[in-house]
Amino acid sequence: MANIEDIQKAVEQGNMESVHTLLDQYLLSGDPDEQYELSEWLAEIGFIEESIKVLEHLQFIFPDEGQLSIDRANRLIEVDREDEALNALMEISKDDEMYPQALVTLADLFQLQGLLEAAENRLNEAIELLPDEPLLMQAKAELLLDSGRYLESAKIYQDLKDQRIELEGVNLSERLAEVYSAGAAYEEALPHYNEALKDVKQPDVVFGAAFAAFQTRQYEMAVRWLDELIEIDPDYFSAYFLRAQSLNMSEDYKGAYAAIQEGIARNEFDKELYLFAGKLALKLGDQEAGVDYLRQAIALDPEYMEAIYTLVSFFHAEEKDEDVLELAETVVANEDDWTGLYPMIAESYERTEQFSKAAAYFDKAYPAFSDDSAFLEKYARFLLEEGNRERAIELIKELQHLEPENPDWVDWLQSVE
Repeated sequence: MANIEDIQKAVEQGNMESVHTLLDQYLLSGDPDEQYELSEWLAEIGFIEESIKVLEHLQFIFPDEGQLSIDRANRLIEVDREDEALNALMEISKDDEMYPQALVTLADLFQLQGLLEAAENRLNEAIELLPDEPLLMQAKAELLLDSGRYLESAKIYQDLKDQRIELEGVNLSERLAEVYSAGAAYEEALPHYNEALKDVKQPDVVFGAAFAAFQTRQYEMAVRWLDELIEIDPDYFSAYFLRAQSLNMSEDYKGAYAAIQEGIARNEFDKELYLFAGKLALKLGDQEAGVDYLRQAIALDPEYMEAIYTLVSFFHAEEKDEDVLELAETVVANEDDWTGLYPMIAESYERTEQFSKAAAYFDKAYPAFSDDSAFLEKYARFLLEEGNRERAIELIKELQHLEPENPDWVDWLQSVE
């Protein structure tokens, strides 16, 4: 007859046909306690369907054992057999000592399905049965967090913390910090981050503290946390970008530029790093490096709108019209909607005396920029140069409507008429 060792050896060898044959034999003769341990081991190594088979066998022998129904339901959820899991849980009687745990598992299932109200109802029922069980309160706090009810979630965690409750593997200060951060209450999150980081400094928690400091404009504090994070984990790539942003907001542009270059050296495939490096280089007056960084960002993502817009805007401001048209035409040729580029393309065509193309892009830009007085003025002047006086007058009248207090438009209209 088969035994556990035979099954484990077949699993290690990857012989699934043998696994199933041995499993069938073992279930006819094995000890139920050992069979339960086998189901746990099979689940741990990812053999979920085989684990379910063992549990179904045990449930046939012990039909009133609620723990088996809960275990089987959890396995069924793992393999997306949610309807069967629901049926297994609903079979557990309210008189069963495992009923509160069944309610928690039901809540998890409903939460997974997005039925948050139903999940909360099951947790509330479990809490009524076991009001002094902190794990239930933690489960409700996490459900409220998932529901976007951040203050209610934080209140539960604060109550647990005030009661000096200890939950295995859970730092209540950390959870409070993350709940407040999830609700964008960064000022409230910071003290909890500081407390959570007094003993053990987990990289994700340090980054959370730095981000909260950044959001509350405490840039020096953010840089200190990020320096510490990079020392702990030099490959925590997000730290370099946030550090550069913090230095930039502190108006330490050279420091920010050095920080973003360090980030690129660590992670050469992050387009956002190249974009930010390009902007900083241009701000520092290094046009060649700025253009190069922006081009590298676009090379990583040819449809990276922000990088394309930044580079086109720079070329446009410098009246490098050939560069504007080379870059913009490539993008527009991909049939993407790049409306924001149209006014600049139109002006570049106008300055290079390609007037028919300029007219086409002014016209294409108009729907999106009809309430932009600067665009309307440029478009009207172009139309007058092209001899389209009637359409130009229409645009000048639109300028009057947008800015009735501006006398320039009245004078201009009178001179044109």
